[in-house]
Amino acid sequence: MLRLIATSLCLRCQRARALPLHLRPCATLSSAENQQTVEALYDLSVDIQKVRQLKGWVLHQSPAYTKEVADLLKDMGASGSIIARILAGHPEAVLCHPEQMQAQRELMSVCPKHKELVGIIEKFPASFFTSSSHHDNQRNNIAYFQSLNLNKRIVTKLMASAPQSFSRPVEQNELMVRTLQQAYQDLGGDEANMKVWLQKLLSQNPFVLLKPPEVLRQNLLFLRDKGFSTAELLRLLSQLRGFVTELNPDSMRRTLAYSQDTMGCSEAELRDIILDCPAVLYYPDIILAERFRGLLSAGISMSQIKETPTVLELTAQIVNYRIQRLRVHGYDVRTGSLEVLNGTKKDFETSSGKLLLRRERPIFNPVAPLKADD
Repeated sequence: MLRLIATSLCLRCQRARALPLHLRPCATLSSAENQQTVEALYDLSVDIQKVRQLKGWVLHQSPAYTKEVADLLKDMGASGSIIARILAGHPEAVLCHPEQMQAQRELMSVCPKHKELVGIIEKFPASFFTSSSHHDNQRNNIAYFQSLNLNKRIVTKLMASAPQSFSRPVEQNELMVRTLQQAYQDLGGDEANMKVWLQKLLSQNPFVLLKPPEVLRQNLLFLRDKGFSTAELLRLLSQLRGFVTELNPDSMRRTLAYSQDTMGCSEAELRDIILDCPAVLYYPDIILAERFRGLLSAGISMSQIKETPTVLELTAQIVNYRIQRLRVHGYDVRTGSLEVLNGTKKDFETSSGKLLLRRERPIFNPVAPLKADD
């Protein structure tokens, strides 16, 4: 036992000697640090140098609840390495009062499993170790999203991906959700399917809640002025889902003008192309220019691109790789359909071997939608 203690002390001394003089716990410049906090963080294998460089002020605070934070995280199933990463990246967590942390844990019980909650804390520690002044907003927002009968996994995903939407007044989220629902209904969307549509929208782009409702209205009005029918607007809203709020009339105007000029098509033809490939509307003209160059340099004609515009969703590197793979199988994309280039990586690996000229599912799907079960 004495040998273990001596070894531990020696290791601690070696660690102190390894630090520059101005970073050592016992150095004069660090004398104002809370030594209990420093020692507790050392024992948890937290990168003290990182803490000092980024948020050194935390080490000067008292009281601190380092052990209590670690015990709480451990009780939720967090490993030692995860605890160390959380405290290195968000050391101010040790300043949260234990009662406040316990209240936050109960508040976030919407997460079905502790493992999921630990995952949220690891990625977004500020959403858990937050000011008690945000608790009311969080509680109200959780209750609101539950009142929409959203799947628990959707609410969990929202909390993980966009914690800001839970710390702000619930009225702001209510306004955006109502705007989305109203747009869906005004465009002829089936009310019976609205819950599933909303769940997919929020799972694919949780940040849609943080956008001003006016942005959605302006974008839909712009597209209507460009000749899209009500049914086509609903189709676009369903395909782009929350990403329609990432657009703005100026960027869409530039993209549409560039695309029409480059492909030499009419406005009606361009609308059909966009309905087949909404990414044409979403990507800025500089990205589209690069992809057009990549396709044309590979020997693909503009008429082929117009027939299968979804190839514009692929980067030049992916296109070249797939063309080479297909060439091994004796397929020349310059004379055949471009459909074989499409699909996810798994789809392509299957179709390139069997030369199945079909597209399994849309590529423009930044986040796969969660299953919308009740």
